[in-house]
Amino acid sequence: MNKKTHEDMRKDMSKDTRKKKLNTRLIRNYKRHNGQQSPGKNACGRNYLQMLTCYDYQTAQLLDELEQLDLILVGDSLGNVILGYETTVEVTLEEMVVFGAAVKRGAANTFTIVDLPFATYPSIARGIECACRLFQKTKAEALKLEGAEEYKLKLITRLTQIGIPIMGHIGLTPQSVHEQGGYYVHGLSERDGERLLRSAVQLEEAGVFAMVLECIDEQVAAKITANVGIPTIGIGSGAEVDGQVLVTNDLLKMGPARPPKFCTPVTDLYELRKNLIKEYLQRTPGPGVIRSE
Repeated sequence: MNKKTHEDMRKDMSKDTRKKKLNTRLIRNYKRHNGQQSPGKNACGRNYLQMLTCYDYQTAQLLDELEQLDLILVGDSLGNVILGYETTVEVTLEEMVVFGAAVKRGAANTFTIVDLPFATYPSIARGIECACRLFQKTKAEALKLEGAEEYKLKLITRLTQIGIPIMGHIGLTPQSVHEQGGYYVHGLSERDGERLLRSAVQLEEAGVFAMVLECIDEQVAAKITANVGIPTIGIGSGAEVDGQVLVTNDLLKMGPARPPKFCTPVTDLYELRKNLIKEYLQRTPGPGVIRSE
């Protein structure tokens, strides 16, 4: 076999093997490129835009290598699965800055969205201040905020004018779990379905480039998807959406608790890791030997 010349090796090293990163223009025009019928096909010919959550540098490095993954979300769900909080209400801006920046350092080639946490946008002025800090410090490509109240629509418009892309989020909005009265499927009544459709249209008009539909009745989610020109990314909202997002920790079952019913884990990393560590400890003499005497 012929050996590669120095020039061949130099050319190989100069090739750009980085994953092609999406941008807001490509995401916003997703339906235009794939036809208005949902679900569409992405650049790799797959159904759906694929988004997963991530909260740490090493996992971000892994996800950044996956050509099939379109988007990373640094969700405030890190409060539940990483920090052990009961709800996402406890998550702070500083925590989102730390975790968001860590993920972005590991996922330089993947479009990354970071959640604005609870109490960071109770007003337009406060929302602008917190959003600018989070956007600057994490170096994310976009931020996400929950709800479609009138002042939030104005905030979204102002943030996009400033230059901060925003992803919307309606349906089950975990930051409002106490006000909503718990975790349940939204849009089951005709009135609630109409409200959600109206919110989705208003979010698009306000300037979001995409929106998450969480725990929304499948028929309502399909209707929303058919009536907006930007991608809808579902979680527990059926198949008739433009994309899907899951909490990676649920997908891999990284904790002892059973994931939500809309997520079918592909493995049980909690038991796998526990057994591997147990095997190591059994093979390696240590304090455990003293405790057993």
